[in-house]
Amino acid sequence: MTLSDPESAEPPSRVAESHVTSAASENAGGAVDPLPPLPKRSVLLRVRDYFLGEDPTLLSALVPTCFLSMLLYTRSPMTNFIFDEQEALLANPYVRASSDLGVKIGWLQAFRRDFWGLPPERTIGSYRPLPDVVWRALWKIGARDQSAFPHAYLNVLLHGLNGALVVLLVARWTRDRLTAWLAGILFVATAVVTEAVSGVVGLADVLGGTGVLLALLALGLRLSIMPLALFGATLLGLYSKESALCVVPLAPLAALLTARSVHPRRPLPGVRMAIAAMASSAAFVLYVELRRRWFPVATPHDLTAQANAGKPLAQRAFAAALRWYAQPMLPHDPLNNPLIDASAPYRIAGALRVYARGLGQLLLPRTLSGDYSAPQEPIPDRLLFPESILGAAAMVIPIALCPVLGLPAKPPRRNPLKPLIGFAMMWIVVSYIPVSNIPVVLPTVRAERFWYFPAIGSAILLGILFAKLLRAARAARVLGPAMGLLLVFLGFQCTQARRHALDYKNDLVFWDATRKAVPNSAKAHLNYSVMLGARGDLSGRLDANAVALRLAPKWPMANVYMGDTLCRLHRGVEALPHYLRGFSLGPNDMNLISLGLQCLWDEQQLSEDASARRELEDLADQYPGSWLKYLADDTFSKGEEYHGVNPKYRPRGYNEGPKKDE
Repeated sequence: MTLSDPESAEPPSRVAESHVTSAASENAGGAVDPLPPLPKRSVLLRVRDYFLGEDPTLLSALVPTCFLSMLLYTRSPMTNFIFDEQEALLANPYVRASSDLGVKIGWLQAFRRDFWGLPPERTIGSYRPLPDVVWRALWKIGARDQSAFPHAYLNVLLHGLNGALVVLLVARWTRDRLTAWLAGILFVATAVVTEAVSGVVGLADVLGGTGVLLALLALGLRLSIMPLALFGATLLGLYSKESALCVVPLAPLAALLTARSVHPRRPLPGVRMAIAAMASSAAFVLYVELRRRWFPVATPHDLTAQANAGKPLAQRAFAAALRWYAQPMLPHDPLNNPLIDASAPYRIAGALRVYARGLGQLLLPRTLSGDYSAPQEPIPDRLLFPESILGAAAMVIPIALCPVLGLPAKPPRRNPLKPLIGFAMMWIVVSYIPVSNIPVVLPTVRAERFWYFPAIGSAILLGILFAKLLRAARAARVLGPAMGLLLVFLGFQCTQARRHALDYKNDLVFWDATRKAVPNSAKAHLNYSVMLGARGDLSGRLDANAVALRLAPKWPMANVYMGDTLCRLHRGVEALPHYLRGFSLGPNDMNLISLGLQCLWDEQQLSEDASARRELEDLADQYPGSWLKYLADDTFSKGEEYHGVNPKYRPRGYNEGPKKDE
């Protein structure tokens, strides 16, 4: 019995049965006694039989993958809503409408609102209706603002399901149970996906992953029903997350490269590729056209025909494609993505550096973080450096190798792996490109949840690699070291995944871990300071805020929050310069301005004869028509009536839902 061909030997179940039969025969002449306990070795045989004794089914694959996912990624039942979870759920008017009888927002309005529950005229990007529908359903049955646990636990279960789908997919493509199980287990344990699985907002990535995996599995169906199944699965992925568009080119490629192994009697690779291309493209076109009608947005000026007149044909064609795609306007925040302000060559160099670092995290996740804001990933000062070169090679080489590896063997070999290796390499590159900051600039420079789709390809490659290693080691009678290497790799991934999942215990723990993992992220330090302040530790907040201000001295929020911390420490005179600088850097940031004005009012720093009031009036006069001018004048004239800033302009409190007028 060898690892190289588990089907060639007697099934382990029969070996176990022989022990039972012989033990029972010894007792046949006397009274019927209970069967003696099975030998201890039979437990290992049963485990081996479970995984290698027969082809995996969805149920048999779901049990271990879900249990592993629960073990690694489950958050504390006492967890609260962290980071983007605040806006995605607590401040999401669509989600909360299920429990607010005074708000009339229908269920199907999810397709007319953005990811944050906002209508087109107020959108901040991200059109993902299906996660909102799921969250609203959970909210309806009682999973509300008391804890984020039910929402996060759903991600955990879906990730386990996706791991089972990887097992089924690789088993179908390779007809090799060992490779299939290794790929599925390694995918579930890939530590870099922790943000997507343990973070509630990652539902978009996980549910989108379900869509793309179902799309690939649909390629194994009969040719008569494959197009409809592929069409539906592609829509599931696209309505979960925009980056699922990667399945549009990848599904036809998979149909071409796997047709001979999946459909050996009637492969028809060219026909299957053409039909898959038509089905996935039709789903994409329908998705875009419906979104354009249900969620109409203004075209950014830099994409208009007038702005692109006179440019090279390739640029005009790309702009025309983006105009048709009608991507909602994305936030422009250099703090979240410094590459926004870079020229195209330097933006691409920085994006390639991020890609190389992400690949490193797939294999060796030494540090994991929920944030990589500036200046953690700055604009590079040169175009060519080791990480940009490595990132470029890691993108170009798989694209060049895929057609070479995908050529059919002559004569065809049983279960050739080369086409699958080529496809998995291509999958990593193509599924990452939409979030790479190379074709279009995103609001975020780097996020580990972006690696959820590429992790599917890397898990397939690693599954093939480790299966070959184990079989070669078994043949050479050195299975122990090879198994040890696999266990060390898997154990390290599991350990890092669990450690990072524990960072989601609460918002304070999360931001403390984040600032330590990425010490150059100003946002991490500032949010940590806010969490300390929410717990009454104003001196700790002051220290952490000072670090954020040192890292990002021109960030309006860091300046205003520094002033706010000093103000709350009853040091209004020291707070005023920070407020003034923050207001001048962001004269139209209503929330920051109202926050500062309210604290100064409470500290009685804005009386008619106060010097702080005169300085604020002088500053506001420099920005006519701004929120600073309006709020300053309104507060000075009606402050006694409102006890400070008009309540409807005050920022929403931490851990609160939307205001009534939202």
